[in-house]
Amino acid sequence: MLLVLLFSLLTTCSTAEEKAPVDSTLPRLTDVSTAEAFINSAEVVVVGFFEADEGYGYKEFLAAVEEVKTLPAALCSVKEVWTNYSIDSDTITIFRKADLHQENLQLSKTKKLDSDGLVRFFTINDVRYITEYNQASAVGLFQSKVKVHLVLLANRGSTDYKPLKERLGALAPRYSGKMLFVLINGKEKANERALGYFNLKPSDLPRVGIYDGESDKTWLLPPGEISTERVQNFCDSFLTGELQKEKKAGESEVKNEL
Repeated sequence: MLLVLLFSLLTTCSTAEEKAPVDSTLPRLTDVSTAEAFINSAEVVVVGFFEADEGYGYKEFLAAVEEVKTLPAALCSVKEVWTNYSIDSDTITIFRKADLHQENLQLSKTKKLDSDGLVRFFTINDVRYITEYNQASAVGLFQSKVKVHLVLLANRGSTDYKPLKERLGALAPRYSGKMLFVLINGKEKANERALGYFNLKPSDLPRVGIYDGESDKTWLLPPGEISTERVQNFCDSFLTGELQKEKKAGESEVKNEL
């Protein structure tokens, strides 16, 4: 009888833990300093600004947060904090460090809202210091106000893939708001077109390039060691305009030869 009672108690406790509501585990941002600390705690975070629990989109937000566990999430109902981030109605917001961006989804202007749609919203806007290029991330990358991409093209599974990703990922914060660092897996068939844009094949990798969305032009770092110093000089030469001048000079020489 005692064993039965003990088993029943353990089952009840386990069920209670499994059914614990998601919102009870999310941090509540009660003032501006707490909000700032949370937003600065990771490369990308999401905050649900809800005036009251159970409001429109609240359950869908919790469901999406439960599914996308890679994004730190919090809740906030304090109007002082709302004002600090220019929020004036229930809104789901993604804060990103890579492009210093705040992406707002104002719920009153959203006609259709479900958890799947919010998961897509989270996934598209999950732009990090170094973002792996795929169908979903491409949308967020090209919607960003930062139009210059430093691109690492490498074959997943190669010995230098992970070290290069880590090396460039460590350099990326230096260019927050200026360049987005993008990783393109050369072994992925869907990325053949991206490689072709740089006139490269998987056998040519790893290489580093720059893509400028404003001019729709590309530059390649000359072959050699992909060191932090070389990549940094490459980025700086673009930002100062030197790389663009070199390209124009080269194009002029070709025209003169013709």
